[in-house]
Amino acid sequence: MAEKSKVYFADFRCPSWRENLPQKLARLMETAGFGDIDMDGKYVAIKMHFGEPGNLAYLRPNWARAVADLVKSHGGKPFLTDCNTLYVGGRKNALDHIESAYVNGFTPYSTGCHILIADGLKGNDEVEVPVEGGEYVKAAKIGRAVMDADVFISLTHFKGHEQAGMGGALKNIGMGCGSRAGKMEQHNSGKPFVKQKKCIGCRACAKICAHGAPQFGEDGKATIDTDKCVGCARCIAVCPKDAIECLYDEAPAILNKKIAEYTKAVVDGRPCFHVSLVVDVSPNCDCHGENDVPIVPDVGMFASFDPVALDQACADAVLAQTPASNSALFDKGCDCTDKDYFHAAHPDTDWAVCLEHAEKIGIGTRDYELIKI
Repeated sequence: MAEKSKVYFADFRCPSWRENLPQKLARLMETAGFGDIDMDGKYVAIKMHFGEPGNLAYLRPNWARAVADLVKSHGGKPFLTDCNTLYVGGRKNALDHIESAYVNGFTPYSTGCHILIADGLKGNDEVEVPVEGGEYVKAAKIGRAVMDADVFISLTHFKGHEQAGMGGALKNIGMGCGSRAGKMEQHNSGKPFVKQKKCIGCRACAKICAHGAPQFGEDGKATIDTDKCVGCARCIAVCPKDAIECLYDEAPAILNKKIAEYTKAVVDGRPCFHVSLVVDVSPNCDCHGENDVPIVPDVGMFASFDPVALDQACADAVLAQTPASNSALFDKGCDCTDKDYFHAAHPDTDWAVCLEHAEKIGIGTRDYELIKI
C-alpha cells in the first residue's frame, strides 16, 4: 500500500499578540519541511492569482509577502508570477496584468519581490514541455518564466470554479501556468451553444469574448461560431439568463484531466512546494470581476509537497463545513441538499476527476495524513 502524503494544517486563530497570521503561515511552511529545499541563490517562482480588477476574494498581498520573505530567509530569489488570460479583462497582456496586480496591492513594496508575467507581453512566450504519461496533452505550453525557475511554489486561494468544479492547487498550477495557447488547448475540448428561447440579445457574451465567437442574427439573438470559439467558457459565466451551455457533457471532465497533465509538466523534475488558503471560499474563480458570498466559513491554511493530497485535504475540509445560508448554494435551482458543495454550485462539473487523473499519472496521491500544528 502506498504511503500517505503529509498535509500540514493551521487554523486562522490568533488569540494572543505573540503571532500574527503571516507569521503563522511561515511557521506552518517550515514545519511542513519547506526549509529542506535548497534555495540558496536559486530563482523561486511563487505562482498565484492576482485577482481580476473588481474581485475582492483573491489572496491579500500580505500572504505573498510571508512566502517571499521566507524564501529570502533561505537564500532564494523569489518572484510572483502568473500567465495571461484568454478572455477580455484586466490580465490579457503583461502590461495590463501587472497594472491589475498593482491596483490590487501586489507592488514590490508590499510583497517584497517583483512580478514576472510568465508568458510575456502578449502571452506567447512559452516553452513546450513533454508530459510523461499524458493522455490528452503530449507537450504542454507553459509560460517561460515558470519553467526558467529553479524552484516552484504554488500559493493558492482555494475556491469553487464554474467549469472545473473547484479551484485548488492543481487548477492554479495547470491552467494558471499555461500560456494563452496552453489555456486554449485545455479549454477547447468542448464548445458552448446558445439556447435561443432564453437569449435576450444583451451581448454580454460578445463583450467578454476575445475571439469574436458570438454572432447575432436579425432577431438579435446570439449563436456561437465554433470555428472561432476556444472553449474558455467565459460567455457561460456572464450570461444573465443562463442561455449558454456546454455542448458536450464530458467537456468539464476532459478539461480537468488536461489541467492535471499541465500540472505534471510544471512540477516534474524540480523542487516544488504547495500552499493553499481556504478563506473567502467563493463559488467562482478569481478571474471574475466580482465575487459572491463565501459558500462556507473560513477554514485555515494547508501546506504539502504533494499538490494532489493538498487539494483532497482542502476539499474534505470545505465539505465538512456548514454551508452559508446566504450563499449561492441556496439560490433557486441549486441543490442545497447536495453535500458536495462544489457540485451543488456547478452541477455539470466533477472536481474529483482532476485529482483522480493527477494520481493516475503520478503527480501525487489522494491519500493523506493531516497534521495540525
